[in-house]
Amino acid sequence: MKRIGEIVNRESLHRESPLERRRKTSTFEDLEVYQVAREFRKAMYRVAKDLPEIEKFGLASQIRRAAVSLTNNIAEGHGRYHYLDQIKFTLQSRGSLEELVDDLNICEDQQYLVGKQIIALKEQGWRVRQLIDGYIRYLRQHTTPATRVKEDDFSYVDDPDDSRFSM
Repeated sequence: MKRIGEIVNRESLHRESPLERRRKTSTFEDLEVYQVAREFRKAMYRVAKDLPEIEKFGLASQIRRAAVSLTNNIAEGHGRYHYLDQIKFTLQSRGSLEELVDDLNICEDQQYLVGKQIIALKEQGWRVRQLIDGYIRYLRQHTTPATRVKEDDFSYVDDPDDSRFSM
């Protein structure tokens, strides 16, 4: 006869870890838009790191905050189960991306980066923008019927001939 301790130990060997269970469900890390945005965030962090000392607390800090916001908002939106919340956070992510493109314009204007670097980074940013826009389209098209309000056509205009509500 087997001891209970042996059975428990054997069962625990066959249990999935929380990480294994999580991998079977979709996470924000599985989204292509997140993966590409993450690579762009890394590239922008390198830009911030290489800026002159005078920009350490100005432009470099702004780039880091916008880059973090880019991916954080995709992640946070994915964690919201209502499509309108997901769209709202993804739109915020798109706004952060636009900030980063403007930061690249500043780097170009101040000659912190050469033209080839700016072009490559903007192309990478453009790819992120395409994916964000596609993800927003997907979210808007794949709403569940229960999340949409459907009202029959009804006129809310006062009918002067209707005496039901007359005083």
